Amino acid sequence: MSERGSDFYDNNEVFETYMERRQGQDNANDTLERPVMLELVGDVTGKHILDLGCGDAKFAVELLGERYNGLSYTGIEGSTNMVRAARKSVQGLNARIEQSYLEEWTYPVHSYDLAISRLAIHYIEDVESLFRKVYGALKKDGTFVFSVEHPVITSTLQPSGTRTNWIVDQYFVEGYREQQWLGGSVQKMHRTIESYYMALQEAGFRVEQLRESAPKRAEFVNEETYQRRRRIPLFLFLSARK
Repeated sequence: MSERGSDFYDNNEVFETYMERRQGQDNANDTLERPVMLELVGDVTGKHILDLGCGDAKFAVELLGERYNGLSYTGIEGSTNMVRAARKSVQGLNARIEQSYLEEWTYPVHSYDLAISRLAIHYIEDVESLFRKVYGALKKDGTFVFSVEHPVITSTLQPSGTRTNWIVDQYFVEGYREQQWLGGSVQKMHRTIESYYMALQEAGFRVEQLRESAPKRAEFVNEETYQRRRRIPLFLFLSARK
């Protein structure tokens, strides 16, 4: 690929559309993805946190706040637009944002209690190498929690907009697939659930939980949106321990 996933967000129109969508009522990130991530992350009191593909780093504000009491936060992000937004988000917090592609960042060994990644790893081709680096960066008994687009979604090639049908095809043919999204074109890596699971094990992790984005009614304002989200899993989550 000539372009990394994070580069997609340096198209200013795409970036603005994405940020607007994140503010929308019942958006999938807040209703489906964030609640599960918080459940899997659990107690972060006193922990040093590494966030891979941190986006605008609004999650740092939450994890370092009074409710969760994380000790420190390091966010890695490739997009210049996102880095600018992230640094604004973490002003005054015990946090730093470093601009780098996830594959190229120098991971300090035995430095973090928790590594997280929210909807970034499906842009990465060589997750085996990435998982080994994350494993090395974690302290003993450190945890790695991440979300990706569900393989049912990445295996489905359909036009952008509200989907009405999902036709899974070529599921076991892994590789980049192009998607029209947010007014632009982006490539996301399709791999199977088994591949994610095995890559974690091969890196040395003990996989502890596998979750999918089953919606909870309490998270939604709109009943129609809730019912639509019950049709298909949008996200896959894995939690693993060193």
